[in-house]
Amino acid sequence: MAMASTVKLVLGVIAFAVFWVLAVFPAVPFLPIGRTAGSLFGAMMMVLFRVITPEQAYAAVDLQILGLLFGTMVVSVYLERADMFKYLGKLLSWRSKGGKDLLCRICLFSAVASALFTNDTCCVVLTEFVLKIARQNNLPPQPFLIALASSANIGSSATPIGNPQNLVIAVQSGIPFGKFVAGIILAMIVGVVLNCCVLLSMYWKILSIEKDEEDASAEVVAEEEVHSHRFSPATLSHFESPANAEDVGSGFDGLVQQAAPSEGAGTGADLKLSHSTPVDNTTVQFSHSSFERERISNASRDQLGSVAINHERDEGVSSRRSLKTFIQNRANGEDGSPSVLSCSDEKGGFIDKWKAMLWKTCVYLVTLGMVMSLLMGLNMSWTAITAAIALVVLDFKDARPCLEKVSYSLLVFFCGMFITIEGFNKTGVPSTCWDTVEPYARIDKVSGMVTLALVIVVLCNFASNVPTVLLLGSRVAASAASISSSSETKAWLTLAWVSTVAGNLSLLGSAANLIVCEQARRTQAFGYTLSFWTHLKFGVPSTLLVIAVGLPLIRG
Repeated sequence: MAMASTVKLVLGVIAFAVFWVLAVFPAVPFLPIGRTAGSLFGAMMMVLFRVITPEQAYAAVDLQILGLLFGTMVVSVYLERADMFKYLGKLLSWRSKGGKDLLCRICLFSAVASALFTNDTCCVVLTEFVLKIARQNNLPPQPFLIALASSANIGSSATPIGNPQNLVIAVQSGIPFGKFVAGIILAMIVGVVLNCCVLLSMYWKILSIEKDEEDASAEVVAEEEVHSHRFSPATLSHFESPANAEDVGSGFDGLVQQAAPSEGAGTGADLKLSHSTPVDNTTVQFSHSSFERERISNASRDQLGSVAINHERDEGVSSRRSLKTFIQNRANGEDGSPSVLSCSDEKGGFIDKWKAMLWKTCVYLVTLGMVMSLLMGLNMSWTAITAAIALVVLDFKDARPCLEKVSYSLLVFFCGMFITIEGFNKTGVPSTCWDTVEPYARIDKVSGMVTLALVIVVLCNFASNVPTVLLLGSRVAASAASISSSSETKAWLTLAWVSTVAGNLSLLGSAANLIVCEQARRTQAFGYTLSFWTHLKFGVPSTLLVIAVGLPLIRG
């Protein structure tokens, strides 16, 4: 593509530069408006500067990608409601045999979960679980957080729904879901194993903690948990007015005065406490006779407080009420009906439990059906949307609370990015740069594969992975198509593999890395800050090793 006019070229580059700065550094001091607003600002500048027309801007928005993103996010919301990620979190610590075993489990679970539910969702819901497990085992959270983010990135490369850049590649290339998975799955498995080995080699000493130290730490954690839930003294919450409290107090005083006779009274005096209280037409009689004065005087106020006495002196009859029965009557209502769990309540609880289990089963079946439909080659966008609407209908409730959890800001960000990238392509700069590199980046040669991989890694960490895919995708595919059709498929899958794994190079290379870092920092009880240089020390060797070993395993 020829270069555009000088004015159009300069204005287009300025608009793209603004978009890039706000996308990579969303809180810049001179314009802290964030990524989403920054993408819209870049798109607006492309149209105002007449780099592209409004019609071209609307046409640049890929509705298939937006539909696939929306559908998968809704399905993830309902899976979270169905406790899918809670069960995954419990499996992480089930019969764990130490820090190394726990690290391997996190690598495996995060890779599988991200391939099915996107890497960003996996990192959002599993970060706090990882922090808790590390604390319970008296282990530093650093290796486990890095394992979660890096394995999620590697695992997400295996499916078109694993991350946003794969969604773009799957839609633009038209590669069927099953063929996409078959082409990358082997590289993904080997990559997860290599990534885990790098983590183990770097943090072997930290993870080698003796069993007695683990047990001691578990006791400390358990002790802290017990002390954090101390019982408070029981209160009589059923007494709603001060008058009731005074009546009870006067009953206590009267009972103590009667229970402790004067010095002149005989020790063998009979003390009869008769109580008559109607409960469901049944008269309950309490009779206490021949109480010795020493036994009564030594009884505590709490022991005697179970009975409240009201005297009827003119009748000569002592009528007293059981305080326990009084409290029960007040709790059950004025009619004094006993508080007994009826059979209907038990049946209702049983039915509610089975309804919840049935609903969760339906969510899992719908998700499984969506994956099966994708493997059969059905339209990915409409398959995801259909699964999302099916879950909304099965829930049989107002869907607004679940739909509000969808990241609409991400959808808007994609809209602005589509327009901005289309405008930048119109300037001719990307085509000119690719024409310079293309002879050295042909995938039918080893040197060409290495050059292409290095270009993708640099661009992904410089301009993020999704813009890199939008800029290079069609050009890499066109170059490979001149070789063979299988080479074109391999070029798309190579772009998916390298652009995804390249996110592990630095903390800023992937949204999943940033999510783990931010979630870990904000967790109240187990907060931890993952630094840029700490991640970089691991990211450089792991990324280069995983990409180098995985490239020969990509099948077109």
